[in-house]
Amino acid sequence: MLRLLKYELRKTMLAKLILLAVTLTAQAVFLVGLWGKRDIPLAIGAFLLFVIATNGIVLMGILSVITLHRDTNTKLGYMLFMTPNSCYRILGAKVIECAVSILLAGAFFFALGWLDFSLLLGQGANEEIWNMFTEMVKAINSKIVLDVPHISALVFSMLAFWLCTITTAYLADVLSSSLLYGKKANWLVTIPLFILLNWGISKLLTLIPSSIGTIPCMVWQGVAALVLAGAMYVVTARLMEKYLSV
Repeated sequence: MLRLLKYELRKTMLAKLILLAVTLTAQAVFLVGLWGKRDIPLAIGAFLLFVIATNGIVLMGILSVITLHRDTNTKLGYMLFMTPNSCYRILGAKVIECAVSILLAGAFFFALGWLDFSLLLGQGANEEIWNMFTEMVKAINSKIVLDVPHISALVFSMLAFWLCTITTAYLADVLSSSLLYGKKANWLVTIPLFILLNWGISKLLTLIPSSIGTIPCMVWQGVAALVLAGAMYVVTARLMEKYLSV
């Protein structure tokens, strides 16, 4: 498994290094504007950092799906299935790599955002940043209270949803690859299939009533998302084993 994880990391490393380089460039522009008291570089840097942070985590998931699509639709990628590894291990390595990348990217952008706001607002910044963070959390769910139980439940549910979304994308891609292997642009089937599956899953999760309470609702939705992610992982690996492996 460790070798597979290293292999998955190598395949997406270049794109992640490019993302890091772009982030550091935007950070440099932001600091030039901040320390040089120049409004235009400050505004440009802040805008670029916001765009990169909001899209960088999504990019981690997209990169993982792209590598899976390449592995199941090209001869070079197809050699992965000739190694003495089961489809469950191959897919599991992709899931773990993607989950770790999303966690690290999220932690990095959160820490960078906190640092930049602290520099921008100066002394007493922590209270102002906390207030802004509170407003952001309230925008997600107005019933959330910023204490340890609520934040823990929110983080757990968000991570579970992300994992469920990634496995949904894997399933959609493997389904289209299984049905249309060798066909050009079979990814055009993946996108509507992913949207359809994601819509169905979101409808299932809304069946958990909010009347049970904010924390229990988030926890049970997270558990349900993990169960669905596990089921889709098994189905996806089975499809890979039956139709795509050698």
